[in-house]
Amino acid sequence: MASSFRVWHCLLALSLLCSVASAQLSPTFYATSCPRLEATVRATMIQAINAESRMGASLLRLFFHDCFVQGCDGSILLDGSGNEKFAGPNVNSVRGFEVIDQIKTNVEAICPGVVSCADIVALAARDGTFLLGGPIWAVPLGRRDSTTASQSQANTDLPAPTSSLSQLITAFSNKGLSARDLTALSGAHTIGFSQCQNFRDHIYNDTNIDSTFATLRRGNCPAAAGTGDSNLAPLDVTTQQTFDNAYYSNLLVRQGLLHSDQELFNGGTQDALVQQYSSNPALFASDFVTAMIKMGNISPLTGSAGQIRANCRVLGGPIWAVPLGRRDSTTASQSQANTDLPAPTSSLSQLITAFSNKGLSARDLTALSGAHTIGFSQCQNFRDHIYNDTNIDSTFATLRRGNCPAASGTGDSNLAPLDVTTQQTFDNAYYSNLLVRQGLLHSDQELFNGGSQDTLVQQYSANPALFASDFVTAMIKMGNISPLTGSAGQIRANCRVVNS
Repeated sequence: MASSFRVWHCLLALSLLCSVASAQLSPTFYATSCPRLEATVRATMIQAINAESRMGASLLRLFFHDCFVQGCDGSILLDGSGNEKFAGPNVNSVRGFEVIDQIKTNVEAICPGVVSCADIVALAARDGTFLLGGPIWAVPLGRRDSTTASQSQANTDLPAPTSSLSQLITAFSNKGLSARDLTALSGAHTIGFSQCQNFRDHIYNDTNIDSTFATLRRGNCPAAAGTGDSNLAPLDVTTQQTFDNAYYSNLLVRQGLLHSDQELFNGGTQDALVQQYSSNPALFASDFVTAMIKMGNISPLTGSAGQIRANCRVLGGPIWAVPLGRRDSTTASQSQANTDLPAPTSSLSQLITAFSNKGLSARDLTALSGAHTIGFSQCQNFRDHIYNDTNIDSTFATLRRGNCPAASGTGDSNLAPLDVTTQQTFDNAYYSNLLVRQGLLHSDQELFNGGSQDTLVQQYSANPALFASDFVTAMIKMGNISPLTGSAGQIRANCRVVNS
């Protein structure tokens, strides 16, 4: 059966290159910036599937669950208990994250900071399909990674295994996919496994199921909820490790594992198409590829939207090699801390002098100030700016006054984000805020206030890569301020106290 799919390889690739030509994404997006991308992904996927053939299905499912929530933006990869990984349809179910991590590591080694995690998921899904005998296609690329994730949307938008046909059609229609796309994409269940808790009700209570098949599945899926919930069964009872059209043949004899599977052939609108796919593997392959490309084009982030994550699991800024070998001081200076650390009320000239005294340039100052794209500050640090300065947006000032009373000593420790727009993401939004007079601290807004750093702030606002590069350079320079090395200082056993 796999050979039938291969015949269509060239025809599909040619036709699909044409079909995506007008889209925002392009199969040649990385042709110049990362020409070895696809070969690197393929090599890693071969290793992963050789280690566990089930991984092909897992990554195909990962792509589906990513695209159905906020679009194909890599949001499902983000760690955190409030993120999509912990939504009902995903927790203890969606897998393959470690393979995506490995692919990302391998790609970063040849093209650092170029390829998004969202595109890696799309390529991994394609290669997982192909390596298990399915069709291959040119994947439109150019997605960027989301800076947010939505557990609530994952809980509402991902179809349940108990869904009726009408519910499935509606769920897919909501994403711009047709009933034909639904039936074709469901063919992904020709590979992979599902947990007992997902098909228990179907094998014990539904009537549209082959009795022998139901008995077989009951052998590893007890009737009582909470017992054997995670026990696995193959979604395709006949060719579970091969991507083919046997899934549809199973439906014809009432051997769909999930209630939602059998709904595709249950006297409804998709019966005829299921029969066609069962008898015509080339038609299924063609429709599957078409639907995969359509699904991959659900609300992608492109251009300057989103980011290129350095680590697919976390939001963040650039990464760099940190020069090491410092030793710990045996002294501390409270007086020097009081005099040398710039105050939040500093003028631009005071800031430049403070940084110059440490061997850092005005450019370093402006780049390092971009660290205020994350974090919070206390009311006592920005009170004077929001009540008395004139170089501040009035609406922004009003917003901040809501949690920072004018009277000193009242609400002094109340917090506000240093970056009003993307407070949990390390990006260049801090500089965009300065352009519209929304710097939280007086010292922040001094960087864009008719002075020598105005042009650089504008450049960083428009060019996140320039900011990232300068930030890394400045961080390394700052990290080299008077380090103790060799036999100077000590290696403390407890970082809080000097060795006795």
